[in-house]
Parts: sequence; C-alpha cells; structure tokens
Amino acid sequence: MSGTPIDRVLAAVDAANAKEPSTVTVGAEVLPAALVYGRRMSAALAAHVPDASEPLRIAARAQHIERWLIPRETYPEGRIGYLTWRKDLQKHHARRTATIMAAAGYDADAIARTGKLLRKEGLKQDEEVQALEDIICLVFLEFEAPDFIAKHDDAKVRSILAKTAKKMSPRGLAAASRLSLDPRLSRLLTEALSGHEKEKP
Repeated sequence: MSGTPIDRVLAAVDAANAKEPSTVTVGAEVLPAALVYGRRMSAALAAHVPDASEPLRIAARAQHIERWLIPRETYPEGRIGYLTWRKDLQKHHARRTATIMAAAGYDADAIARTGKLLRKEGLKQDEEVQALEDIICLVFLEFEAPDFIAKHDDAKVRSILAKTAKKMSPRGLAAASRLSLDPRLSRLLTEALSGHEKEKP
C-alpha cells in the first residue's frame, strides 16, 4: 500500500472497520457503523485539535476498531460487567492498532504512545488522552445523543449529559457549547453544563 505511514495506518483501520455488520445511514449511503464512527472522530479531531500528533490522530480513528468482535452481552450485567467490557475493548483496540502500526513501519515509542491513548491512561493528567476523551464526547453529542435522548425523559438525559461533561476539559466543554444541536438536546445540555459548573469546588 502506498502513501505515508499514517495514511497506510488509517486505511488499514478503515478496512478493518468496514467489516462491521451493523450499519448506519449517512445521506444516501448505508455504511458500516465503525467505519463512519472512525471517520467522524478524525473529522472532529481535525476541527478541534488541528495540530494533533500522529499517535493522537491514529487513536482517534481506531477508537472503535473491531469493537463488534467483543459484544457487551458476553459480559455480566451491571456496572462491574460494563467496566470490564470497556477495559477489554480498550486493550483490544490498542493491540490491534499496534499490529497495524508496526506493519506500517512505526517504532515502538509511537506504538506505545498510541496504546496509552487508546487505553485512556492518564485521563485528566495527560493532555492528549484528555483531548481524545473530549473528541469522543463531542462525537457522541453531535451524532449519537439525538437518537439516545428520544428514548428517555429529561431527567435521565440530564444525568447522562452531566456525566459526559465531567469527562471533558474546559476546552472540550467550550466546543460542546458551540455545537449546532436540536432544541431539546441543546436545552438539556445547557442545563447539565449549568449543574456541572455549580458542582465545581
């Protein structure tokens, strides 16, 4: 495969994610969900962190690489089962991305750095880990939250949005406030962010 190392990595991540059976409709196209998610992550990162490093750019694209291979329903119900599933997903994403990066010629340091980002090590302390978390939250708010809020009442949605806000940096929260959202989601996000500000010491 031609192109720069990062071009080869992003193309390989896309090729892996193109195998997901679940699909989403984007305009007139029906596409694999993980493929769409990865591209949305890259676009959001480019918009909000235009000077992102190559490991961060790769981690954003590979955030959900082959996620469907580890289904949630194969883990116990409840919070412990959920957290275990999330950790196992992060490990899989990091291992799979490491293999792709090595094949593209990346050195051990770049691979290790990307793995740290995908495993979310140092959240709130590491600026790039936090930037990745911000992008995850922004993509959720812009593309996934509208369908989610249609299924829940205001109180439930505010609770979820408040938890999302707690994961974000001030820079990420400022970006969230600038998103063009539907009226109900915009109102509930404003209310959740207001509550988040009141909770600060």
